[in-house]
Amino acid sequence: MSTPTRTIFVAMLKEEWRLQSTLFGGRRFAAFPLAVLALTAGGFVLLSEAGTGQEAIVAGLHALVVFFGLQVGTIGLVGRDAMRDVLGDMTLLVFSSRTLPITWRRLLAIFLVKDLLYYSILFVGPVALAYTPIAIAGGQPPLEVGLLWLTLSGAFALGVGSSLTLIGLGSHHRLVGLGAVALVTAGVVLGGVDPVTLTPYGTYTDATLANAVAGFAPVVVLGVFGVLLFEPGERSQGRKRFALVDRLVHAVPDDRGITHKALFSVVRSSGSVWKVLFSMGVLFGVAALLLSELSRATAIEPHRGIAFGALLGLGGFTTYAWLTQFEDEGATLRYPVTTAAVFAGIRRAYLALVLPTGLVYFAIATVWVPISELLVGVVVFPLVAVYVYGLTAYVAGFSPTELLFDTPLFLAFGSGLSLMALPVLIASLANSAAPTIAMGVAVGVSTVAAAIGIVLGRLAGPRWESRLRTSS
Repeated sequence: MSTPTRTIFVAMLKEEWRLQSTLFGGRRFAAFPLAVLALTAGGFVLLSEAGTGQEAIVAGLHALVVFFGLQVGTIGLVGRDAMRDVLGDMTLLVFSSRTLPITWRRLLAIFLVKDLLYYSILFVGPVALAYTPIAIAGGQPPLEVGLLWLTLSGAFALGVGSSLTLIGLGSHHRLVGLGAVALVTAGVVLGGVDPVTLTPYGTYTDATLANAVAGFAPVVVLGVFGVLLFEPGERSQGRKRFALVDRLVHAVPDDRGITHKALFSVVRSSGSVWKVLFSMGVLFGVAALLLSELSRATAIEPHRGIAFGALLGLGGFTTYAWLTQFEDEGATLRYPVTTAAVFAGIRRAYLALVLPTGLVYFAIATVWVPISELLVGVVVFPLVAVYVYGLTAYVAGFSPTELLFDTPLFLAFGSGLSLMALPVLIASLANSAAPTIAMGVAVGVSTVAAAIGIVLGRLAGPRWESRLRTSS
């Protein structure tokens, strides 16, 4: 690493720490890894008590970390919009290529390496450490926990690189991108290659030099292509881009303009409404792969409809963040409506985006999953989505991204999600032993959660109006 690159890398690390500690407070931000450790350890204990094997837990961990990396990689879709609105275009070093004697691609490459190190320590490290008691109890050597940390970090990098590469191809080379994805998929399928061997998880399951090369080579390739293909330049927002979406927006009932305003904030941001389809598609794909791997590696036959419904509903959080990313908290007090009405408008926009998108993926799942199995998921999905909206609105208000590193908020939100998600997902895993009970528990818990979500959503307006008035 050259001296200028090293200097910028160190500066970006300091910048990240100062930014997060300034926003959330140094001690609260420093406690974030402990919060991740506590929540993850609790989840592992519950999964173990429910009879989930170590192999299934590790496979699920890798899938979830890949998904997390894919979401972080959507900086290519929303990073410029969100950062410009909150911090200004020139605040962060990654946006300073016009003033520093360094190219945008080099800055982006340094930024991605910084993020990899940052999240590997702050997020992946505590997750791997939380797995230690289960690993030791299962007779695994302590060094295997270190290998888990390494492969989870690789899974995160794989997700980030895949996301940036797909965004780059989709932005400028759609046909080439589709062709490349089709060729790679065909090569893997026709060649009889197990896709798992082309991921860091394959290295964890069989730690040989050949598997390490095969598992981490795609990480490097996608990382390089992601940096080369991504373009930071602004693209014109022509009328064609809004024609179809404009009709969709105006089809949503809205007597005060708040819902339409929230929808257009997503439409006119980078990636438009396609990023909603993309983000939920990533979650759907990860869930499908995880369920397939779980069935292959264990005797468990999970209820795929319940699992899809729960995970797609949880994915609504990202859509809520996009709907509120340009909301000015102070401006809501100047609207000729109550803050409760603003939240109600955002709720309508949230449901208008999340529910149709989730149903699209349920329709796709009918290709290999029986419709009778998916029907339960179609019931669970909107109920979970309503709960996620209410919980997020009540806990985070107009700043859901603060949940990522504000430790008290993260604990409150994570605990709230766990109370709903874990019973539903455990019910999915218990389907083989007691299918009727599993479906009853999933629908029952989701229904109660949705009722709680409705109450929390209604309380969010008065709560945040009071806090905003007090702070102003």
